[in-house]
Amino acid sequence: MTDEQKAAYVVAASVEAFAEIQGMITTNKEREADGKALAYDEEAFSKIAYKHGIDNNSMIILFHGH
Repeated sequence: MTDEQKAAYVVAASVEAFAEIQGMITTNKEREADGKALAYDEEAFSKIAYKHGIDNNSMIILFHGH
């Protein structure tokens, strides 16, 4: 994969992660408004980068091969 392709992958994965996070935030706000417990906690949000392969370690491996 070229550096440009790697960058495109990171952008696409970031957009996917952002969309998922926005959905999670919306769900939490709806549940909060209804007086229900939140569906997603801080840990759930923290796992998104790993799920989409855009966490720090994944980026090091992608761009530096370590």
